[in-house]
Amino acid sequence: MQKEGEDGGEGGTPGEGGTPGEGGGGNGKGNPLDGMDSFDDHSGWDEVDEQTKQIAEERVKEFIKDAVDEANSSSRGWGSVPSSCRKEIVAGITRKVDWKKVLRYFVKQSQKANKKSSIRKINKRYPYQHPGKKSSRTAKIAIAIDQSGSVSDQMLASFFNELNSLAKIAEFTVIPFDTRVDPDKNWVWKKGMNRKRERTMCGGTCFDAPTKFVNDIGGFDGLIICTDMEAPKPVRCNVQRLWITDEFSGNRPYFNPKPERMIIIPNDND
Repeated sequence: MQKEGEDGGEGGTPGEGGTPGEGGGGNGKGNPLDGMDSFDDHSGWDEVDEQTKQIAEERVKEFIKDAVDEANSSSRGWGSVPSSCRKEIVAGITRKVDWKKVLRYFVKQSQKANKKSSIRKINKRYPYQHPGKKSSRTAKIAIAIDQSGSVSDQMLASFFNELNSLAKIAEFTVIPFDTRVDPDKNWVWKKGMNRKRERTMCGGTCFDAPTKFVNDIGGFDGLIICTDMEAPKPVRCNVQRLWITDEFSGNRPYFNPKPERMIIIPNDND
């Protein structure tokens, strides 16, 4: 119809030249394709500031996360979505945290300052009126290693591998446990020491055992539990508590440790 108008059709025929509403313009509606060049114009999208981009990205992640939660809780599940695509979607909304930095932060946060008076050090607030203070920061950390039968030798070796890295910044007490804690098997991991995997116990799993041991003996600044998370939630700990596990166990824990932190060691140890 538009082509006929361009070929010289007389007034009144649809498509004849003229703006919408003019005589011969085709009942006043005009060409529906006019202005389509600007209808889907994306120019200027790259001109937004960085903060707006980050907000938009976070909102998109929230929408995707809500969709993932709905798919996991729905009876229909993910439908026909391939498993490889499902893994990519979940990985895209998962916030990756450097677990080594978290571990270092936990140890340094647990450090206490031992202060003592010194006549040689000048007090900054009251110079030559009061003695100064010398402080040395130390951390007394308890590392409870789950040695139950459900913890494989490979997982146990990965725990010791990461504790070798932790020993570079702190000294800590190792507490092997299964359903109980044997004080005769506890030992001190000196700073800078390297140790290989060793198994001294092999029973069930009870997180109350190391927690109550730390609560009763006192003197510790923090408790780190290396485990496969396959036991009920323990009693409250008097010091801050941190959980370390692998990817498989971290994605399927027996209980939710929140508000306490849980560090998941990647299988490739990145």
